[in-house]
Amino acid sequence: MLVTTPFDEAQLDRLRQVSSRLTVTQGDPETADYAPTDVLYAGSLPRDPSRAPNLKWVQVHMAGVNALYDHPIYANSAIAFTTASGVHAATVAEYAITALLGLAHRLPRMVEWQGRGTWPPDEQRWPLFVPTAVRGATLGVIGYGSIGRELARIARTAFAMSVLACKREPARRADPGYCPPGTGDPEGVLPDEWFSPDRVSELLARSDVVVMCAPLTRETHHMIGARELRAMKPTAYLINVGRGASVDETALAQALAERRIAGAAVDVFAQEPPPAGHPLYKVDNVIVSPHVSGFVASYDDDCCTLFVENLRRYLDGAPLLNLVDRAKGY
Repeated sequence: MLVTTPFDEAQLDRLRQVSSRLTVTQGDPETADYAPTDVLYAGSLPRDPSRAPNLKWVQVHMAGVNALYDHPIYANSAIAFTTASGVHAATVAEYAITALLGLAHRLPRMVEWQGRGTWPPDEQRWPLFVPTAVRGATLGVIGYGSIGRELARIARTAFAMSVLACKREPARRADPGYCPPGTGDPEGVLPDEWFSPDRVSELLARSDVVVMCAPLTRETHHMIGARELRAMKPTAYLINVGRGASVDETALAQALAERRIAGAAVDVFAQEPPPAGHPLYKVDNVIVSPHVSGFVASYDDDCCTLFVENLRRYLDGAPLLNLVDRAKGY
């Protein structure tokens, strides 16, 4: 087994302790010897498949595999791929809730007035800062995977929100992927209603806040465009923590500028970093962050915990957690 991410010695020892059958080595992704490797833990893959002729399983260090769609090793269907989905579900869900509360309580406007070094006149304080109610509002979740499920749990338990969930196959409500204890909705019992992607406009029309959590696939590219934004309430918020290209950023900026929706928070972009002069930098009712919603200090340790469990399953011939379905793209 080869690890090409910077796991420390304690993390590598956790892998070695799984079984005496494992030989665990660590190497630089550019110069490592992949030839004897059966199992690879990696953030990036060698472009030449002949460097890894014995490869049977790759555990990637990230939640999505859209960057690997055209990779020659990923194209080899005989090699199993698993992801780190679920590892940072809690922190991404917390970001989405933070962004919602910030928008609802006019936090960007507060920071703006703080920068001016003054208070607004008394007659302006109410219209400027009266908040939007979050408790009891309706949350629409597009992409009911690990992040969406943890978001639904927080929304229901902390804010008594109604939850509308959209997923590719709404009849399959349970999630067999990685779910740390006490988080998420593994059985799919929290949503008040389920939607298929062809009903997303209905979900948008009924939601007070919409959180985009879906992976990037051919089907989800620009899933939210001008038409979908027109379906939203003028009082609603859109938060994107999935993938940037799932939302038409130009259409979103225009909808925000024209106040056709109340606000947005965007952590992911089609091009990262976004180019200078990006239209979302020019509107005042958006929170823009540099793809940091998944940041968590324990990320490597948490990934190691998932990998340890998958190693045990691999050696026992049990189903792997977060196994990628290439037909779906996640």
